[in-house]
This record gives sequence, C-alpha cells and structure tokens, in this order.
Amino acid sequence: MLDALRKFLTEFAGSSEHDSFAVDDHRVAAAALLVNLIGVDGVVGSAEKTALHDVLKAHFDLDEAETASLIDAARRREADSVDLYAFTSVLKRSLDAAGRAEVIEMMWEIVFADGEAHEIEDNIVWRAADLLGVADRERIELKRRIAARAPRHDARPDASV
Repeated sequence: MLDALRKFLTEFAGSSEHDSFAVDDHRVAAAALLVNLIGVDGVVGSAEKTALHDVLKAHFDLDEAETASLIDAARRREADSVDLYAFTSVLKRSLDAAGRAEVIEMMWEIVFADGEAHEIEDNIVWRAADLLGVADRERIELKRRIAARAPRHDARPDASV
C-alpha cells in the first residue's frame, strides 16, 4: 500500500523512482537554466547540445550516465516551470556567491557555443544574474572571458574560393 502511494506521488511530481537527482538539487536547477537557454531562440543546434553535455559534465564532475540523467531531469524540470525564478531560487538558497557566479559562467559557455551571443540569450543571462545576485560587473567580465575563448563563425563568404 505504501509503495503504491509512493509510486503515485513520485509520478505525480514528475519524477521517477530511478531519478538520481532530487527536484531541489542545485545541479538540476542549474541544468534547467541551461536547457531553457539553449531553447530560447527556438533552434537547438548540435553545438549547443554538445556544449550542454560538456559544461554539465565538467562543472559537476559527472560521468556519462550521470550527465545524461541530469539533462533528463533538467528537461523535465524546465518543461514544468513558468519562469526563471523556479531555478534561481533553488540556486540562491544552495550556493554561495562564487557558486552562483559559476552558474552564470556556465550560461555564457552555452550562449557562446555557436560562436555568438543573441540578444534574447544575453537578456536571459542578465535576468538570471540579477535573480542570483551576481553583480553586473561580474556578469560582464564573465561574458568577456567566455567570448574570448568562443569559436568564431565568420558570416561572410570565403573570398578565396
């Protein structure tokens, strides 16, 4: 009887008994912000998917299975949310200032995965940084640092052809 009730409640909450990440896990909240960010322009390219996987794996020191599980949990969490506050409130409670700045750094890594920042992506990072209490100066410095490492995509046709 209790097992049936537990199964019903976990299914109702949108998770499964096999989830390795709790709903209030800061890693799920950070990953959900990134999932939201890659889909904000309506186009999710392979560079963004790869960056999402690589950023989460590296920042949270996960193996392949854990990374896939985190991305799945984040997608479910993001699909159930209506705003950024659902994620930033968890992060603000769970992380210190350096940890919150690291989340913004992760967001910039996703933004620049395709080589350029789009206005709407920039706005999402700005709003998340504001909700997380990351100062404008730090947000801009993180953007500059990540942009300097980003791959460059030249929109002009190659004149040497």
